[in-house]
Amino acid sequence: MLAATTDNDGAGRERRCIATGKILPEDQLVRFVVSPDGDVVPDLDARLPGRGMWLSATPAAFAKAVAKGDFARSAKAKVTVAPDLAEHVACLLVERLKSDLGMARRAGLVATGFDGVMRALDGKIPPVVVFHAADAAEDGTRKLKSALYSRGLQATLIDILSRDALSLALGRENVVHAAVRGGTLAERLILNATRLAGLKGNPPASKGSLVGRDESTS
Repeated sequence: MLAATTDNDGAGRERRCIATGKILPEDQLVRFVVSPDGDVVPDLDARLPGRGMWLSATPAAFAKAVAKGDFARSAKAKVTVAPDLAEHVACLLVERLKSDLGMARRAGLVATGFDGVMRALDGKIPPVVVFHAADAAEDGTRKLKSALYSRGLQATLIDILSRDALSLALGRENVVHAAVRGGTLAERLILNATRLAGLKGNPPASKGSLVGRDESTS
């Protein structure tokens, strides 16, 4: 799901997963807290008060945590956990990606369309994130990776949102490609796209790989 990556805050800190016991970068985990009512609540921004519980963004870790009572054991209290927790968090991540894309557009940080992305790559401030619709032709990702490589650019290539999701987020019809300049929003897009890819069963991204393909969620 990532191509030639940029650094982000979530990749710089490490936490222990309550299900696997592994210590991993934050961009591979999701933080949870227990609400006053005893519900396990996802905290995507890692800002909610309370003792944080970190869970690997993988289907296996979520399934184990829900089935084996890992949240209650970590919280040392009786808690309520939604049985569809993984699906719920995936939907939250998709909505967060769309919201952040919309904010980036309103801030003038986004170029759309293949030609628009190519022009952005040749601009004075090239983008650090490039989107390719998950349900578009796969050769588009090859062309984008080739364009990045030929220009010697470091950027993250994400193909986890559908064409409809990209179009809705950016307020345009039939958006297949979009590019985002650097900043806090770009870092957050990378962070949450990496987590969403993990929940869909993709392995952690490495430099030169692609941030996972989502064929269903829009």
